[in-house]
Amino acid sequence: MSPLEGDERRGGRRLIGARPDAVFSQAVRVGNVIHVSGQVAIDENREIVGVGDSEAQGRQCFANLARVLDEAGSGLRDVVKLTVFLVGAEHYPGYSKAKREAVADVLPAGTAVIVAALMDPRFLMEVEAVAVVPDEI
Repeated sequence: MSPLEGDERRGGRRLIGARPDAVFSQAVRVGNVIHVSGQVAIDENREIVGVGDSEAQGRQCFANLARVLDEAGSGLRDVVKLTVFLVGAEHYPGYSKAKREAVADVLPAGTAVIVAALMDPRFLMEVEAVAVVPDEI
C-alpha cells in the first residue's frame, strides 16, 4: 500500500500535502509533533512571489507555513522552532520583519543559516518549522 492511500498514515505518521508526483511531504505529523518542510515564496498558482524582495518572500513563506500547519490541524501559534536558509545576510531584515508579523506572540526558537544557493536563484530564503500541538483537555 502506498503511503498516500487510505488515511495517509504509515508507522504512526500522517503525511501532509504529499502528492503522488512528489518524493516528499509538505509536513509529517507524528502524534502532537509536526515537522514542516522548507517553504519558499511560491503562491497557490505555483508562481514565485516577491522576486528580489526579502520581506515579500518572507510573508509568502509564512503564509505557506500557516496553510500547511492548518492542513495538519495546527497553526502558527503552535510553532516551537523555525529555521531559515538565506542566500545572503542582507535578506535577514526582511525575513525578520515577516517573522515578527507572523509569530511575534509565539516567540519560537530559531536558527538562521546563510547558504550558497537555493533550488531556484529567484528564491531568497526557505523557512522550515517544527510545531507541537497542545494536548486537548
